[in-house]
Amino acid sequence: MGSFSHRNLTSSSMVFPLLTILSSFAYCEVGKPSAYDVLQQYDFPIGILPIGVTGYELNTETGHFSIYLSGTCTFSVENSYELEYKSTISGFLSKGRLSDLKGISVKVFFFWLSIVEVVHVGDDLQFSVGIASANFPANNFDESPHCGCGFDCNRLSAFLPSYPVDAY
Repeated sequence: MGSFSHRNLTSSSMVFPLLTILSSFAYCEVGKPSAYDVLQQYDFPIGILPIGVTGYELNTETGHFSIYLSGTCTFSVENSYELEYKSTISGFLSKGRLSDLKGISVKVFFFWLSIVEVVHVGDDLQFSVGIASANFPANNFDESPHCGCGFDCNRLSAFLPSYPVDAY
């Protein structure tokens, strides 16, 4: 009962190098800033991205980026706009400008339009759908919205049943 077989020794000797390799990948990610941190470095508030970014890629030479969410994210803003973020968002990032965006749409009346550019101009963010644009105060985006409820999660939670955390 207390003896080791050759088979157990072999599998445990394979686990240690595997754990070493995996931990080195995790270590590389520790020093990498979050997608929200990168946005701030390029003069954007974190709230232009919803909570739930699972990863990103950024080519600092070209500015091309891809941001990954766990799934499609939809929510309403100011009871007048519905936004949809696909699971992959891409485009080009430069100081104060997101361009050639793919994966973000806004519902205007009955039509879904792609947001193709966001520019930080003074105290405002200018969102462009190509043929038209709209300005919003940048400080409206100081916090990231939640998928499903946007910025009104506290108001909506009053209508939802609460469950103890340890119930899950």
